[in-house]
Amino acid sequence: MKPILSFLSLICLSIINFITLIFSCQAQVKPDNTLLENTILKFQGNTTIIQGGTQVGNNLFHSFQDFSINTGNIVYFNNSLEIQNIISRVTGKSVSRINGLIRNNGQSNLLIINPNGIIFGKDAHLDIGGSFLGTTADSIKFSNSIEFSASEHSSNLLTVSTPIGLVFRSNSGEIIVQNQVLMMPESLN
Repeated sequence: MKPILSFLSLICLSIINFITLIFSCQAQVKPDNTLLENTILKFQGNTTIIQGGTQVGNNLFHSFQDFSINTGNIVYFNNSLEIQNIISRVTGKSVSRINGLIRNNGQSNLLIINPNGIIFGKDAHLDIGGSFLGTTADSIKFSNSIEFSASEHSSNLLTVSTPIGLVFRSNSGEIIVQNQVLMMPESLN
């Protein structure tokens, strides 16, 4: 009886390890569903496609529980071309570890707010049409006093105006760049 139980235990462990391997191969991006129009993820091979989000004027908002990218993986913000700013917040308690490629469509700027910190590993790359801002601020403040905050999950974005600054409330995490440069990989030129 003991050899059969050991064999079954080995099979169960193998299945669990296989499932863990499959999920660890994807980027670790998880929406938190706190916006009026939530972020939708689609997976194609090693690419996580980010769609949906709440659009206000030329701004597109995303809200994530976790936002990290494993080596060899791609996170692709599939925004429409009229979007000027993609503004993303991370509301969970984890540091964002970027070891893969972040892409978007057109000339959109990409802002990622994670007060817990952001680490750009040696394999991190950006393929952003506009500017990129990664910050450990708690929120971004707009000229009409509305804030898009990583700690206070308000979805009141219907009256968003021009962004005017970043708000730091407490002990912000670090931003670490372990790569020499963050640039588009040669294979994507």
